[in-house]
Order: sequence, then C-alpha cells, then structure tokens
Amino acid sequence: MKLAIVGGGINGLSSAWQLALAGHQVTVFERDTLMAATSSASSKLLHGGLRYLEQGEFRLVREALQERRWWLKKAPQLTRRLPILYPIYSDSRRSRWQLKIGLWLYDAFAGRKGIGRHRWLNAAQALRCSATLKAEGLLGAYLFFDGQMDDRKLGLWMAAQCSKAGVQLSEHSPVIQVSTDGRILLESGWQQYDRVINVAGPWSQQLLAKSGLEQQPLDLVRGSHLLLPPISRYGHMLEVPAEARIIFVLPYQGNTLLGTTEVRQQLDEPIACSAEERDYLLATYNHYFQPAAKPDDVLADFAGVRPLLGGSENASKASREYQLNWQGQLLTVSGGKWTTARALARQVRQAVSESATE
Repeated sequence: MKLAIVGGGINGLSSAWQLALAGHQVTVFERDTLMAATSSASSKLLHGGLRYLEQGEFRLVREALQERRWWLKKAPQLTRRLPILYPIYSDSRRSRWQLKIGLWLYDAFAGRKGIGRHRWLNAAQALRCSATLKAEGLLGAYLFFDGQMDDRKLGLWMAAQCSKAGVQLSEHSPVIQVSTDGRILLESGWQQYDRVINVAGPWSQQLLAKSGLEQQPLDLVRGSHLLLPPISRYGHMLEVPAEARIIFVLPYQGNTLLGTTEVRQQLDEPIACSAEERDYLLATYNHYFQPAAKPDDVLADFAGVRPLLGGSENASKASREYQLNWQGQLLTVSGGKWTTARALARQVRQAVSESATE
C-alpha cells in the first residue's frame, strides 16, 4: 500500500520503518526537521518507568523494559547503561520496602533482557557513589540500572534505518489537513494515499480539528529540564519534597541533567522552561545536594510537550500508554513514550495490515 505518515518524531519514524519492512511504500511528512520537537526534549532515558508501577501500568513497564534492551543493543554508539541511585532518607515518602517491591518487579519484568539487578547500599556506600548527596538523615540508597541515550541522534539513527528500507523522508512539508478517504493537503495541493497515519504527537488532535474531524482527548504536558555542572557519574531518582512526584538528576554529556516538570500546556503558548519551573527544579536539587545550585549555575534549559492520554486531573498520573484510532482510511496515534516507540510501531503495522483485509 501507498502510505503517508504525518510527523517526523520517534513514533512517526519508527512506524515508517516497520511499515516499510512490511513491504509498503511509505512517505513521512514533517513540518519542520526530523526529531526537532518533543522527541528531542526528553529526559534522555531508555527506561521501563519505575514510577509507573505505582500507577499499575504493568503492561507498559514490561514492554518498555524489553524495548530498552533492544535500543541498547542496536545502537551502542548512541546509548549506554546508566547506574541510578534512589536515596532514602528518614523523611522519605516511600519506605525502603516499598522500593524493594517495586525494584524486584522491575527486575522481574525485564527478565533475561535485564541489564543489571538492583541492590541496597548503606549510607556510606551511597555517599561514595555520590559525594555531594546530603548525609543528614540518609539511610542508604537502592542502586539500579536503566539506559541513557542522545534522543535526537538516536532518532536520526532511526531515520537512517527508514531510508535504508526505502522510506521517503520529506522535511519542511507541513500537512495542512487530512481526510478520512486517505488524502492529505500540502501547500502544493491534495495528494491521495491508501492510508494516512497521523503521528503528529502534541499536534495530532490540532490537525484533526483543522480537518473538521472528531478528536480524542489528549493531555498536553510541558516537561522542562536544566543543565548544571557535573556532580557524579551516577544518576539519581529523587522524590520531590512534600509531593509524590520524582525527578531525575543524571550525568549527561559531561554535565548534569535535571528534570523534569509536568505543567499543562496549550499549543499557542511558548514551549519553554518558565522561571517557576527553574526555581522548582533548583529547589528540589538543593534539597538533596550540597553545595546548593544557584540560578547562575544553570548552563542551559530546554522544554518539550508530551501528548498523554487524557482523563487524569493530575498530570503526573496521566497514562504513558498509547492508543490507535481509525476514522475511515485515517489512523491517529495518541500517547506513547520514547522507549516504546518501536513497540507502538509494530501495533501500527498490524493495524494497517488488518485494515487491508477488512
């Protein structure tokens, strides 16, 4: 079949690759450049999502852990195994035993595709790993492992796989409208395809609205990050004081990556780290580390908008699952997370295949 994919982020590129491998003629239309928006503004982690276990998203975590291993194996030049500390203090919300159960499940779900089992470190051992952690009240830390990546370069690696498979990649080609009979409207006019796959991420529902088509509820959530000077070769998963949320403090390309926030976002608002988000992240960082980081220590910041499945009042509890929705010959993909892009793409391939036999 002749297929058009709208969106050149990681989900669009992964879907294009899977569909091309299945023998379809695929063109990706990206309004800007490939991997220019949400997909290159992540926390740079290839992970199962330890915190999603609290929300009961066992299927998603298991799938993500299997996919984590695939990315690490297939693109070792752009990925690496990262040791992460989860320190526990006397005033932590989550007990040592809660974390033990979660990490046991995390390792169990990874199974033979695990990249290292968790273990407990006493306070002295934790401080040897991360000397700038505050010692007062520190009971110890769990050490576990996840993957880290350069998200933009890894996405462009996927784009190269697409090209090898025969996908046509069309940048600076905004799709103005789509239709349920397989047409897309470009600046040059309407073009006909057998199927259109709308994988425009945060802009997928906006495209449906412009096309006069029914939309699915999406939560648009801005996640902001700061870059600080380096402190440790270990990553850190930290509870935000007085909240159930967690943030990451990670070594990244010679510096420290601090994030993320979860703030509701409208597409007509600037996608940028606000002063409030910067202060929030620095306050959390300073709760755990010494010396304190000041605003002048921030080397850079960046932000992206995540399209999460709608229906949750609390953005941090919104599902990272994904769903597919057909309207005639138009398939819209909603939600998803970076690590599971290839698994999502396999679902897209199956949906397109099944649509051809109906």
